[in-house]
Amino acid sequence: MFKLYYAPGTCALASHIALEEAGAAYTAERLDFKKSQQTTPEYLAINPKGRVPALVTERGTLTETPAILAFVASSFPKAKLVPEDPFAFAQAQSFNSYLCSTVHINHAHKMRGYRWAVEESSFADMKRKVPDTMAASFALIERDMLKGPWVMGDQYTVCGPYLYTIGLWLEGDGVDLATLPKVAAHRQRMSERPAVQKVMVDHKV
Repeated sequence: MFKLYYAPGTCALASHIALEEAGAAYTAERLDFKKSQQTTPEYLAINPKGRVPALVTERGTLTETPAILAFVASSFPKAKLVPEDPFAFAQAQSFNSYLCSTVHINHAHKMRGYRWAVEESSFADMKRKVPDTMAASFALIERDMLKGPWVMGDQYTVCGPYLYTIGLWLEGDGVDLATLPKVAAHRQRMSERPAVQKVMVDHKV
């Protein structure tokens, strides 16, 4: 059985949804970031990065959302959560990598500027830029990457939970969802899935 460590409002939601969609046997442990549980010695022994998600398996602990999503999809092939075609699978990986390496970083500049600078003025400047960078990233997703009705087209994949998760941050980042009709429609479809509805109960702040 797997064990997922997560916190509400984080990208761990994507992995949680994927586990549920796959029909995996797992437990989920919620961390309280307000109490800095992610930096306790107990959790750092599990994930030295001090972040979520972390998925504990019988072979060790996996971190980083794209890796966990690919692992879950590969471990439960009957769920068909990634394309079988190698090129299409690489496209799915490319999409998830973009969310991880670019979009999530754009978002993080709003409240974690201390990772990149030391001056308070720099933090404020980075925060002001977030609406622009998030809007630009999602405009690209809307125009060129979201095939519809799901990210990869007709097949529902682990790209869906990841896009849904980061898309939930848009309004808080100052992005008008009305400018992204395909992203908005995808969010609605995701919210109607039983697995998403079940998992979201655990992610209420």
